[in-house]
Amino acid sequence: MKSPDAFRTISEVADELDVPAHVLRFWEGKFKEIKPLKRGGGRRYYRPEDVDVLRSIRTLLYTQGYTIKGAQKYLRETGERSTPRASAPTQGAPTSQSAAAKPAQIDLPLGGLNAQQRRRLQAASIELERIRDLLRKRK
Repeated sequence: MKSPDAFRTISEVADELDVPAHVLRFWEGKFKEIKPLKRGGGRRYYRPEDVDVLRSIRTLLYTQGYTIKGAQKYLRETGERSTPRASAPTQGAPTSQSAAAKPAQIDLPLGGLNAQQRRRLQAASIELERIRDLLRKRK
Protein backbone atom coordinates (compact mmCIF):
# COMPACT_ATOMS: atom_id res chain seq x y z
CA MET A 1 0.00 0.00 0.00
CA LYS A 2 1.27 3.45 -0.89
CA SER A 3 2.02 6.16 1.59
CA PRO A 4 -0.72 8.81 1.90
CA ASP A 5 1.84 11.34 0.62
CA ALA A 6 2.73 9.32 -2.48
CA PHE A 7 1.85 10.47 -5.97
CA ARG A 8 -0.84 8.40 -7.69
CA THR A 9 -1.33 7.45 -11.32
CA ILE A 10 -4.55 8.25 -13.11
CA SER A 11 -5.68 4.63 -12.92
CA GLU A 12 -5.06 4.51 -9.16
CA VAL A 13 -7.06 7.70 -8.64
CA ALA A 14 -9.82 6.48 -10.97
CA ASP A 15 -10.10 3.25 -8.98
CA GLU A 16 -10.06 5.08 -5.64
CA LEU A 17 -12.80 7.51 -6.69
CA ASP A 18 -14.73 4.96 -8.75
CA VAL A 19 -14.79 7.09 -11.89
CA PRO A 20 -13.33 6.30 -15.32
CA ALA A 21 -9.94 7.79 -16.15
CA HIS A 22 -11.44 9.75 -19.04
CA VAL A 23 -13.70 11.56 -16.56
CA LEU A 24 -10.62 12.64 -14.56
CA ARG A 25 -9.03 13.99 -17.74
CA PHE A 26 -12.28 15.80 -18.57
CA TRP A 27 -12.45 17.33 -15.07
CA GLU A 28 -8.84 18.43 -15.44
CA GLY A 29 -9.93 20.60 -18.37
CA LYS A 30 -12.92 22.00 -16.48
CA PHE A 31 -11.40 22.67 -13.04
CA LYS A 32 -8.26 24.77 -12.79
CA GLU A 33 -7.73 23.46 -9.26
CA ILE A 34 -6.59 20.09 -10.65
CA LYS A 35 -2.93 20.24 -11.58
CA PRO A 36 -1.38 16.79 -11.89
CA LEU A 37 2.32 16.52 -12.52
CA LYS A 38 2.89 15.40 -16.12
CA ARG A 39 5.89 13.32 -17.03
CA GLY A 40 7.24 11.87 -20.24
CA GLY A 41 4.60 10.67 -22.66
CA GLY A 42 1.97 12.80 -20.91
CA ARG A 43 1.66 10.48 -17.90
CA ARG A 44 -0.21 12.12 -15.06
CA TYR A 45 0.80 11.83 -11.42
CA TYR A 46 -1.66 13.18 -8.89
CA ARG A 47 -0.50 14.73 -5.62
CA PRO A 48 -2.57 14.07 -2.47
CA GLU A 49 -3.96 17.63 -2.79
CA ASP A 50 -5.12 16.85 -6.35
CA VAL A 51 -6.88 13.72 -5.11
CA ASP A 52 -8.60 15.80 -2.39
CA VAL A 53 -9.87 18.25 -5.00
CA LEU A 54 -11.04 15.41 -7.25
CA ARG A 55 -12.83 13.82 -4.29
CA SER A 56 -14.57 17.16 -3.62
CA ILE A 57 -15.58 17.47 -7.26
CA ARG A 58 -16.93 13.93 -7.28
CA THR A 59 -18.97 14.64 -4.14
CA LEU A 60 -20.33 17.89 -5.53
CA LEU A 61 -21.30 16.34 -8.87
CA TYR A 62 -22.42 12.85 -7.93
CA THR A 63 -23.71 13.17 -4.37
CA GLN A 64 -24.87 16.75 -4.03
CA GLY A 65 -26.20 17.12 -7.58
CA TYR A 66 -24.17 20.14 -8.67
CA THR A 67 -23.61 20.79 -12.35
CA ILE A 68 -20.07 21.40 -13.64
CA LYS A 69 -20.66 25.16 -13.55
CA GLY A 70 -22.17 24.96 -10.08
CA ALA A 71 -19.22 22.94 -8.80
CA GLN A 72 -16.77 25.39 -10.40
CA LYS A 73 -18.53 28.27 -8.69
CA TYR A 74 -18.62 26.45 -5.35
CA LEU A 75 -14.89 25.69 -5.44
CA ARG A 76 -14.08 29.22 -6.60
CA GLU A 77 -16.19 30.88 -3.89
CA THR A 78 -15.25 28.62 -0.99
CA GLY A 79 -11.70 27.79 -1.95
CA GLU A 80 -12.54 24.39 -0.47
CA ARG A 81 -10.03 21.70 -1.35
CA SER A 82 -11.35 18.83 0.74
CA THR A 83 -14.55 16.85 0.52
CA PRO A 84 -17.56 19.05 1.27
CA ARG A 85 -19.83 17.95 4.07
CA ALA A 86 -23.32 16.69 3.25
CA SER A 87 -24.70 19.86 4.83
CA ALA A 88 -22.68 22.10 2.53
CA PRO A 89 -24.67 25.06 1.24
CA THR A 90 -26.58 24.26 -1.90
CA GLN A 91 -27.54 27.73 -2.99
CA GLY A 92 -26.46 28.15 -6.57
CA ALA A 93 -26.25 24.39 -6.88
CA PRO A 94 -28.15 23.68 -10.05
CA THR A 95 -30.02 20.39 -9.94
CA SER A 96 -30.09 19.47 -13.59
CA GLN A 97 -28.62 16.03 -12.96
CA SER A 98 -29.43 13.19 -10.62
CA ALA A 99 -27.33 12.93 -7.50
CA ALA A 100 -26.42 9.40 -8.51
CA ALA A 101 -25.91 10.13 -12.18
CA LYS A 102 -22.53 10.46 -13.77
CA PRO A 103 -22.52 13.25 -16.37
CA ALA A 104 -21.46 11.01 -19.23
CA GLN A 105 -24.27 8.54 -18.49
CA ILE A 106 -27.52 10.21 -17.47
CA ASP A 107 -28.77 13.78 -17.25
CA LEU A 108 -32.09 13.93 -15.39
CA PRO A 109 -33.77 17.27 -14.73
CA LEU A 110 -34.75 17.44 -11.05
CA GLY A 111 -36.27 20.90 -11.06
CA GLY A 112 -39.78 19.51 -10.65
CA LEU A 113 -38.97 17.52 -7.49
CA ASN A 114 -39.72 18.82 -4.03
CA ALA A 115 -37.28 18.57 -1.12
CA GLN A 116 -38.74 15.32 0.19
CA GLN A 117 -38.51 13.69 -3.26
CA ARG A 118 -34.91 14.84 -3.61
CA ARG A 119 -34.02 13.37 -0.20
CA ARG A 120 -35.65 10.08 -1.17
CA LEU A 121 -33.75 10.04 -4.45
CA GLN A 122 -30.48 10.76 -2.64
CA ALA A 123 -31.18 7.99 -0.11
CA ALA A 124 -31.92 5.56 -2.95
CA SER A 125 -28.69 6.62 -4.64
CA ILE A 126 -26.68 5.94 -1.49
CA GLU A 127 -28.35 2.55 -1.09
CA LEU A 128 -27.56 1.67 -4.71
CA GLU A 129 -23.93 2.64 -4.18
CA ARG A 130 -23.79 0.35 -1.12
CA ILE A 131 -25.27 -2.50 -3.13
CA ARG A 132 -22.77 -1.89 -5.93
CA ASP A 133 -19.90 -1.97 -3.44
CA LEU A 134 -21.18 -5.25 -1.95
CA LEU A 135 -21.43 -6.78 -5.41
CA ARG A 136 -17.90 -5.69 -6.27
CA LYS A 137 -16.58 -7.30 -3.10
CA ARG A 138 -18.17 -10.61 -4.13
CA LYS A 139 -16.26 -10.69 -7.43
